[in-house]
Amino acid sequence: MSNRKMITAALPYANGPVHIGHLAGVYIPADVYARFQRRSGKDVAFICGSDEHGIPITIRAKKEGVTPQDIVDKYHEIIKKSFSDLGISFDEYSRTTSANHRETSQDFFKVLYEKEKFTEEMSEQYFDEQANEFLADRYIVGTCPNCGNENAYGDQCERCGSTLSPSELINPKSMLSGNVPIKKETKNWYLPLNEYEDFLNEWIIEGHKDDWKPNVYGQVKSWLTDGLKPRAMTRDLNWGVPVPLPNAEGKVLYVWFDAPIGYISFTKEWAAKNGKDWKDYWQSEESDLVHFIGKDNIVFHCIIFPAMMKAHGDFIMPKNVPAFEFLNLENDKISTSRNWAVWAHEYVEEFPGQQDVLRYALLSSAPETKDNNFTWKDFQTKNNSELVGIFGNFINRVAVLIHKYYNGIIPAGNENADELNEITKAATEVETFLENYEFRNALTSMMNLARFGNQYLQIEEPWKTIKDNPEKAANSLFIAAQIAVGLAQICEPFLPFSAEKLQKMFNVSQLNWSDIKNEKILIKTGHQINESSLLFSKIEDDVIDFQIQKLENTKQSNKKTNPNANPMKDEIQFDDFTKIDLRTATIIEAEKVEKADKLLKLTVDTGVDVRTVVSGIAESFTAEEVIGKQVMILLNLAPRKIRGIESQGMLLLTTKADGKLSFVTPDDSNVENGIEIG
Repeated sequence: MSNRKMITAALPYANGPVHIGHLAGVYIPADVYARFQRRSGKDVAFICGSDEHGIPITIRAKKEGVTPQDIVDKYHEIIKKSFSDLGISFDEYSRTTSANHRETSQDFFKVLYEKEKFTEEMSEQYFDEQANEFLADRYIVGTCPNCGNENAYGDQCERCGSTLSPSELINPKSMLSGNVPIKKETKNWYLPLNEYEDFLNEWIIEGHKDDWKPNVYGQVKSWLTDGLKPRAMTRDLNWGVPVPLPNAEGKVLYVWFDAPIGYISFTKEWAAKNGKDWKDYWQSEESDLVHFIGKDNIVFHCIIFPAMMKAHGDFIMPKNVPAFEFLNLENDKISTSRNWAVWAHEYVEEFPGQQDVLRYALLSSAPETKDNNFTWKDFQTKNNSELVGIFGNFINRVAVLIHKYYNGIIPAGNENADELNEITKAATEVETFLENYEFRNALTSMMNLARFGNQYLQIEEPWKTIKDNPEKAANSLFIAAQIAVGLAQICEPFLPFSAEKLQKMFNVSQLNWSDIKNEKILIKTGHQINESSLLFSKIEDDVIDFQIQKLENTKQSNKKTNPNANPMKDEIQFDDFTKIDLRTATIIEAEKVEKADKLLKLTVDTGVDVRTVVSGIAESFTAEEVIGKQVMILLNLAPRKIRGIESQGMLLLTTKADGKLSFVTPDDSNVENGIEIG
């Protein structure tokens, strides 16, 4: 096993914030692993950054009416801060729009080009004549040939999950103009993945059948069994890393070509800042390269990127790619487009000082081998019953009792007690599980040490024996203190904020992992500890109810056919409705109300009478253009004075998306005035 660890975490798209699915499926497990490797004395480079190229960025920019650069600048900072706030200990967090990344990815491309690893192919791609640009797969929508969804994308149907190509869509249209695109010839550079099948079969299928996760191994085997095809490594787009070749204007590197190279370019940045040689981490067989990703990225990290590195010739292959499955939220798939998520930056704001609670809850539900589920009630239970009731309770009892009976000084005890072996056992189990990427089991082993500590105190009852057997009480609290400090050390990869509090509370420094396993005595007799404080606090029902209601509001909002529609007003009874007298009417005169920019004084023929109505429509209509307009009027609204003018009724209007008002009018312009509506 190498002493050097090159650890990467999948680059998050900078088109939105990070949510708990990302955290549980990539970033928290990767951070636990990196922290543990550092504690084990390894030379660690833990690298990540924002993926700022690709179609999701440009789609978001068009939707918000801003530039792609505006989008990535905004979300890069939000994502970076969220990771920092949650204790994700990247050694470098950079971005793919940096000059260093552009140069690194272009150099990589040129090496493959000069080695003649690409094939140049002409192909017909969809082209929007009005927008005058080629269409990426995500900019083409049409009817899915498998399920009939009329809003399927050119690369995937989000209703049935089918992987598609634009040519398979029925009635394809451009998202840019809404027009039917034409097909136009274009040249791109392809990496012939089929030429790397033998290498991939030997390296993964034969070489990693015993140590890679079944979900990763199985998916790779399926791809290889079906046979690989050449894949374009360039695209006809205007946002991305330009192809570094003559006569390649309007072409950029395929996002899945340049994004994984980000791991290398970001390592370069980190190495330059820290006096390291980046090649030691990427080009030396003495390094272990480990990619933490979600299952949707397996093909890119286990087939395309390794084929790229093999074609280049100078890079090592990953030792492992521990991909995670997906985390659901309240039994429903997390969806950024539907806002069905718990966002990292919102959690930090709404649960101040409780970062470790989220880390613990997500690790205990980590979707390691199959999809898992997060619920707010389960989150509450894990905090109240486990972190507060077990972990925090044990720590608090130990610290309080030592202060109460020994003025905060560790008493003498049996340094060879069997109970001390539980610390070694827990540290050894955690190490074994983490080396095998079994994070839930590792977390359980840590918590089992806290459970043991509680059980030990319950059996020993030093608060009773202190009276008639003070030596026994002292021994009990000496051993309990060792367990507490063992927890302070072992919990650090999982709960870094709590570990820092604990180490301060017990006045100890952070130890290497080998010391935790091999040293039975972690805190010596006579050592002074500091005042205790609560590690965790109970989360009340109203806090959880608020979060559940937020999701319910999202669910109701998602049911809207018009996202701009206001919520329904309070329900009324049928008898209430029958009291309303709505009639057709015609405006026959109109004039501005003096010293009132928004008001028009209208004379309205209601069919029942001719009356005056004052209406706040002057910013949307002139007096001249409403004369002769057929409208609907609430006839039996009680009169009221507006600017000294008695207004008798109210006209029905609605607000358009641009903020302008629009009259609600009958379909038939020949309807007589005074006809009842209802």
